[in-house]
Amino acid sequence: MTKPAMTTPAKQLRIGLLGAGPWAERTQAPALAAHPGVAFHGVWARRPEAATALAAAHGATAYSGYGDDGIDALLSACDAVAFALPPDVQAPLAARAAAAGCHLLLDKPVATTVAGALEAARAAERAQVASVVFCTLRFAADTAPWIARQAAADGWFTARAQWLGSLYAPGGDSLYAASPWRREKGGLWDVGPHVLSVLLPVLGDVTAVTAARGPADTVHLVLRHASEASSTATLGLTAPPKAAGASIEFVGEQGTVALPSWGDAIGSFGAALDALLEAVRTGRAHDCDIRFGLRLTEILAEAEAALEAEKAVEGKAVEGKPLMW
Repeated sequence: MTKPAMTTPAKQLRIGLLGAGPWAERTQAPALAAHPGVAFHGVWARRPEAATALAAAHGATAYSGYGDDGIDALLSACDAVAFALPPDVQAPLAARAAAAGCHLLLDKPVATTVAGALEAARAAERAQVASVVFCTLRFAADTAPWIARQAAADGWFTARAQWLGSLYAPGGDSLYAASPWRREKGGLWDVGPHVLSVLLPVLGDVTAVTAARGPADTVHLVLRHASEASSTATLGLTAPPKAAGASIEFVGEQGTVALPSWGDAIGSFGAALDALLEAVRTGRAHDCDIRFGLRLTEILAEAEAALEAEKAVEGKAVEGKPLMW
C-alpha cells in the first residue's frame, strides 16, 4: 500500500536510514539528524551492533534483521528511507522500500547491474514514490549552480575529466578501503557516477562508449554525447597519493571552464534531502532521480563490457590464437 504523500512543507517526513558503515556515520546520519524538514526515525543495518550504536548517537531507533521486526518494521514506520549500502545490496532493498510506499534517497551507483537498477526503478514507478540519487556534485553548494550554468550554455566541443583516488596506495588509512564492493568494482563504479553526473547534464546523454584499462583499476573512457560533443574520463582508486585528485573541464565556445572545488558532504546530502522533499511536495521528478541512476548504471555496464571484451582479446593474443577482426 502506498503511503499518503506529504502535502505541506510544514509536515516532517519520517525517514529511516539503511546502513551503518563509515559513510552513514560520517554523512547521512548527521545530515538526517540536523535537517529541520525530517524526523530521523531509525537505523537498519545488517550488523545489529552497528545499527544500535549509530541510532543511539542520534536518538533514533535501531532495527536489524530482514523480517517483520527488522527492515519491514522500519519501512512501515517511515515515509522515506535513505541508503548507505553497497549498490547491489541497495537495489533490491530500494525496490522493497518503494513497494512499502517509502520515498527513496539513494546512494550512487544505484546498482552495478542493469537488471538490479531496472528492478528498483520499476518498483519506484509502480509505487509512484519520489526518488533522488545522491551524486555529490549535483548537490554541493559550489558545484551544483556551476553545472547548471554550463548546461544552460551552448557550443561545448569536448570535455575531459580525471578522478583518481588513492584508497589502495601503500600506507593508506581510508576507512573506505575496507569496502569489498569498491575493491571488486574499482574506480569505474565508485567515482564514475560522479563524473557522469556532471558530463550528462551539460553535453547530453552518452551515445557511444569506448573503454580501455590502465594500471591497476584505472580505466580510460572516451564518450560520445547526444550533442555531438565528446568527452574523456580517467577513473581509478589506486593512484599514488601525490597523483590523487579530481578535475573536470569543458572546452568550447566559452573557452575552457573548470569545475570548482567542493566539500562539506553533510551539507551536500542535506541539499539532496531538500530535493527529495521538493519532489514529494510537488510530485515533480528531480533530474537526478532513480531513472537517471539507472542510466548511469547502463553506461557504466557498457564500459565494463568493453573492458571485458578487451581483456578477452588480450587473452587470446597471449595464448597465441589468431584474432578474428
